[in-house]
Order: sequence, then structure tokens, then C-alpha cells
Amino acid sequence: MILQRLFALVLLAVCAALAVMAWPYQAAFSYEPVGPRAYPLLMLGLMSLGLLYLAIRPTPIVHKEDEPQLDRESLIKIAACVGLLIVLAATFESLGFILSAILVGLPMARLYGGRWLPGAIVVVGMSIFLYWLFDRVMDVPLPLGLLSALEN
Repeated sequence: MILQRLFALVLLAVCAALAVMAWPYQAAFSYEPVGPRAYPLLMLGLMSLGLLYLAIRPTPIVHKEDEPQLDRESLIKIAACVGLLIVLAATFESLGFILSAILVGLPMARLYGGRWLPGAIVVVGMSIFLYWLFDRVMDVPLPLGLLSALEN
């Protein structure tokens, strides 16, 4: 019980530090009425509310017998997912959204038991569809990276 509360309090302190770092951020231009700092502050605020609840809740979190154990295989999958998300962040601008999403999506599909051909079809289709959705429908510019030669 004490470890759960301590973990929640440490993460609450991290949220507070990140909020202090995000508060003064101002962009030279803004394409949204509330500015670029609203999203991180909103997410940190919601996470802080949840962590505060975890820190002061009266009973500990008890795992039920039918819940899967956090074994070695699960931890390896979690670490692989985090690593793939870091690869996505690192290649997002240089490769562009579509190629970096494919680069991360294929191993992610395989990690969770997908087969090669259906996984590749879904990942490529979703990458192109999401690029189109964000860029054309929602008017959120995403980088094309290496595929920028294909643009108009």
C-alpha cells in the first residue's frame, strides 16, 4: 500500500515539474485559439487528478486472480512498445509520418501476433488514411519526409 502511494506521489511531483516547464511556452505563431500549451497542461492536469486519487484512496489496489500476471513476456512487450514509440518520435520528421508509421506499425503488429501480409496491408492502409485524415480533413499538417517529392 505504501509503495502504491509513494509511486503516485513521485509521479505527481513529475507532473508538477512538467507543468512548470510547460506553463511559459509561447509559440511564435498559433493556429489554435488557446495556443500550443493547452494540450500538455490539460493532460498533466488530468493525470495529476488521477494520481492524487491514487495517493489518497483509502484501500489498496488488489489484483484479482483472473487478471494476467505481469511476467517476463509482458514486460518485454511493454519495453518493445516503448522502444518503438521512441523510434517513431525519432524518425517522424526525417522519414515523414507515413514511412515512420509503417516502420513502427509492422513490428508492433508482429509483436502482438499479427501475420506479415495482413499486418502490412493494415499498417500501410492506416498510415496513408491517417495522413490524409489529418492533412486534408482536419487541416493538421504532418511531415511527408522522404515522400515530399510526391506532394503536388
